[in-house]
Amino acid sequence: MSEPSRAQSLLIASHPGPAVAVTSIAAALAARLGASPLQLVTLVVAVASGQLLTGWTNDLLDADRDHAVGRADKPLARGTVTRNAVRRAIALSLIVCAVASLLLGLLPGVLHLALGVGAAFAYNAGVKSTVLSWLPYTVAFGALPAVVSLAIDDALPPAWMIAVGAMLGFGAHLVNVAPDLADDRATGVVGFAHRLPPAAVAPTAALVLSVASIVGVWGARGFDAIGLAFLAAVGVCAIVALTGTGRRPFQAAIAIAALDVAVLVTA
Repeated sequence: MSEPSRAQSLLIASHPGPAVAVTSIAAALAARLGASPLQLVTLVVAVASGQLLTGWTNDLLDADRDHAVGRADKPLARGTVTRNAVRRAIALSLIVCAVASLLLGLLPGVLHLALGVGAAFAYNAGVKSTVLSWLPYTVAFGALPAVVSLAIDDALPPAWMIAVGAMLGFGAHLVNVAPDLADDRATGVVGFAHRLPPAAVAPTAALVLSVASIVGVWGARGFDAIGLAFLAAVGVCAIVALTGTGRRPFQAAIAIAALDVAVLVTA
């Protein structure tokens, strides 16, 4: 199998999966609020560049640790992209993110830079190695609906949307770090999830995400027939997360997170 090109390696180092997911959530929220084409494009550029900045910063700061544990999925650890190339990408994405964010408006722009990108950088810079590793995710995801609503409607969203976003962030943190727990411990990274029994990580994520589902359904539509059907689906996933084995608990937690996103962006 041939080595990826430098451009491909740079893309992989940006963590494109989470970047696409978070940007898509922001875009769906904005479209739901009736964003104009210009507003939508500006928001997508701001959020996407912030996510790319976050991913590249994460891999750059973790390069030595990733190399130490032989992370074959990390381009910097494998040497298929240079640190200078990643630094240049970080600088460019920072400029684009700052400009696009402020074009959304002063308040939403500052919120995105401080509570979104800033929280992510704090996580990468060291918070992930503490018992508060969940906090940057919670803050950043909770702030996302506020950023979008302020940019499009010049008003804060309902409190339940912020709460659902925050709990979604908490759950996303647990699901995100779960595959790397052993490698993280080997290189001295011991965050909140690492302090839990390994078998408790997925159920904890599922429980928090299930609470987010209840809050989301209550806020979005109340407990009508559709809302109760939705919660029944969440309940099935939660049971799998609590009783399943192997990868099933994590897959169930991810399914609940997807259902929470659906509630958030269709409210």
